[in-house]
Amino acid sequence: MWVPLVLVAAIVLLPLIYVIATYNTLVALRNHIRDAWANVDTELKRRYDLIPNLVATVKGYAAHEKDVFERVTQLRTQCMASQGRPEEQAADENQLVAALQKMLAVVENYPQLKADRHFLKLQQELVNTEDRIQAARRFFNGNVRDYRNKCQMFPSSIIAGAFGFESQDYFNVPSSVREVPDAQFG
Repeated sequence: MWVPLVLVAAIVLLPLIYVIATYNTLVALRNHIRDAWANVDTELKRRYDLIPNLVATVKGYAAHEKDVFERVTQLRTQCMASQGRPEEQAADENQLVAALQKMLAVVENYPQLKADRHFLKLQQELVNTEDRIQAARRFFNGNVRDYRNKCQMFPSSIIAGAFGFESQDYFNVPSSVREVPDAQFG
């Protein structure tokens, strides 16, 4: 009498427990992604706060490079307003980093700027911020990888599909801007 009841309970309860555990794991992974993106976003905002000081310092020495400064300022504003998916924000970020690299290349023509203590401090802050952004990106992408694996691997893919867990995108940057801007002058 008890054996068939235990067998039926096991057949019903074990799959149910698996579904609940898998669902909870997917929710936890999705929340890790959101948390990791918040960390990336915090570091990007730190860069945005640094840019006006950097632009102002360089502008004081190289006022005739107006188009470079305007482009950096325009892209900073565009990036601050960008609230889309990671790949959309990455496109804006890539343009900003390229403009920053161009601005820092202008510095090469101004030896007195390269020796300015305020500029040197700002440039070091930029390097530190870029390192922090890269670390936050790696953490975010690691969480996305774990989530995607869980969503795509059998049998958890069935549960992910049934409950509408959508694929998440990596925060990618092209190789031309993967390196921290070269701020080591002189």
